[in-house]
Amino acid sequence: QVQLVESGGGLVQAGGSLRLSCAASGRTFSRYGMGWFRQAPGKEREFVAAISRRGEGTSYANSVKGRFTISRDNAKNTVYLQMNSLKPDDTAVYYCAAAGSPLGRVPSSYDYWGQGTQVTVSS
Repeated sequence: QVQLVESGGGLVQAGGSLRLSCAASGRTFSRYGMGWFRQAPGKEREFVAAISRRGEGTSYANSVKGRFTISRDNAKNTVYLQMNSLKPDDTAVYYCAAAGSPLGRVPSSYDYWGQGTQVTVSS
């Protein structure tokens, strides 16, 4: 079992930055590929970014490529999402997730989910 807790969301103006964190419980964090997804009101949950177990591989949605960076610190059991040049379209609840297989881009690839953190970007 892995428990995930996101933090770092908030309200920011367009063009600003936020860094999301996701802290994982347990001693097996490094066995999991990690991902970030987001869900806006009335929309399906969509892939944002993923990182492999040791962080050597990453994958991004086209909509965030070049603006967002995913990273992880296995010693701290934490995965991060640095979000720069934020746009109003980035407004959503952001979820982190853990998967037995790395770099999945669909929700069904992930076994454990956090409760989400709200990100609101004002224009």
